[in-house]
Amino acid sequence: MASLLPVIILCPLLVSVILILTGGRLSARPTTLLVGAGMGLCALLSIYVSCNFLAGPVSDGAIHTTLWNWISVDNFSAQVGLTLDRLSVVMLLVVSCVGFLILIYACAYMYDDKDIGRFFAYMTLFVASMLLLVLASDLTVLFVGWEGVGLCSYLLIGFWYHERPNALAARKAFVVTRIGDALFLLGLFVFATAAGTLDIPSLILAAPGLPHHLLTLGMFFLLGGAMAKSAQVPLQTWLPDAMAGPTPVSALIHAATMVTAGVYLLARLHDALLLTPAVMHVCAVVGFVTILLAAGSALVQTDIKRILAYSTMSQLGYMYLAIGCGAWHGAIFHLVTHAFFKALLFMTAGTIILRLHHEQDIFRMGGLRQRMPGVFAAFLIGSAALAGLPLVTAGYFSKEMILQDAFNVAPLYWAGALLGAFMTSIYIFRCVFIVFWGGTRTHDHGRTGLAMALPMSVLAVLSIAGGWMQIPDAIYPVHLFSNLLRPVLGPIAEEHGSALLIIGSIVPLIGVTMAWFLWRPKNQAPQPAGGVLIETLRADWGFDAVYNAAVSRPYEIVARINQSDFIDRFYGLVGLMVYSLGWLFAKFQNGQVRRYACWVAAATVVALYLAV
Repeated sequence: MASLLPVIILCPLLVSVILILTGGRLSARPTTLLVGAGMGLCALLSIYVSCNFLAGPVSDGAIHTTLWNWISVDNFSAQVGLTLDRLSVVMLLVVSCVGFLILIYACAYMYDDKDIGRFFAYMTLFVASMLLLVLASDLTVLFVGWEGVGLCSYLLIGFWYHERPNALAARKAFVVTRIGDALFLLGLFVFATAAGTLDIPSLILAAPGLPHHLLTLGMFFLLGGAMAKSAQVPLQTWLPDAMAGPTPVSALIHAATMVTAGVYLLARLHDALLLTPAVMHVCAVVGFVTILLAAGSALVQTDIKRILAYSTMSQLGYMYLAIGCGAWHGAIFHLVTHAFFKALLFMTAGTIILRLHHEQDIFRMGGLRQRMPGVFAAFLIGSAALAGLPLVTAGYFSKEMILQDAFNVAPLYWAGALLGAFMTSIYIFRCVFIVFWGGTRTHDHGRTGLAMALPMSVLAVLSIAGGWMQIPDAIYPVHLFSNLLRPVLGPIAEEHGSALLIIGSIVPLIGVTMAWFLWRPKNQAPQPAGGVLIETLRADWGFDAVYNAAVSRPYEIVARINQSDFIDRFYGLVGLMVYSLGWLFAKFQNGQVRRYACWVAAATVVALYLAV
């Protein structure tokens, strides 16, 4: 079974290599067949391996396979190896199965694009990199997958690079995530120096014996890397602009892969994280702040994809809050349910955009409930799951798990997360009521094909039933998910009874009701709000303006001053001085012996004078 782990990664990787080597010479039909076969085999193998692992005798431990020795220098060595335990089983199934559904959807979405081969070469390479990341047994190998998803995100966000905003968005994502990658690399250097290994199980065993300041420093660096990858404050500015990429890219990046890599990394290292309470505290604060700031921005956005982008940041904030509170189960459970409903929301948004002639402004939509009943049902289910409507959605159960654990650590965290849930229900149902109710403002065309409808149907079911894996005792005790991860993440915390559960259930309903009163169908078409505060919120609280003033502008000024390369001029001056001295001394070489004798005599007199 361990030998199948590299095969799972090779399936999408080979598809990518074939598409790159053929250089776009394959037409759309063989390209989509190749992608469907490769990703389908990858998903089937993932399910097969996971089922066999969970039914096998080592299901409480892990299976490991070493492919080759990569680095061996003095006391440090690194191996290219893959490990499967219960945590990586969860991630493996999410990446391969949700990724398969997204790529099937993308086959229909991108069918008419002339660069479809290049698109799927990047997408399948992206999936292969993410699979390497979740199966890596060593942080150096994990870093290779980490960089792979970063590179592919740059290529995919700027896929339509002939449009300047897309190219700028790709460059912005690349630069911001490189900051996190640099921090990640510094963390690896700290641990490689202090522990002499980056093998994850060995590092966790060695962590209690490491000097505390080095352990804390290393974990802070890794947290910084995770924050950039997951678009957490203050490194979140790249993610809303990443909506410039094709919608299936948004679904893949925002739902099942790249942005969740940081959450997975921290959960994988949770034993070391427990030894550094300062890092956990910062992680919780970062998640807490991101929940509220991102939800505040989502409330005033007019672009349907940007609303979903800010909701991704906010939901990732819940996962970081859970990690900071030690609620590992809640973080991973919300990661799973979020993959279901966020992929569903992006797919339905992409379908709407296609059928409305690429219109993305929600205030130019309206009345789609009757014209797109299937899309409406799917978007409504995804929105309900995102808002965490009680009992009937997966998002409710995973968010409740985080709220309960946040209350255990600090009631303030619980109150902030609850406020975030209230704002979430308002902004997503604002979108629902404006887009699907009221009069028609843009005419639609075409129909939604089976290749797009089928993945959305599967994800709609998962967005409802996916939460039944973990139900609070106060409702009906089901602990399938926490029991699955117990051997890796330990037991879950005790629940707080029904009072918190009731409050957490009522708050989203109040938010939906408020959204209805504010944006229900009226005589006049709804208009976006204006004003300085609204524009500030819409512009991501002014983070971009601050970064432009504090970083980009000074850099541009220095670059402008140095456009003639004054540093090079300094070295040019040194060269000129050497040349001038050489020219001067060359004047003495005139071939007249008596002058040489005079210079020798003069030099002798000077030497004697100095000696005396």
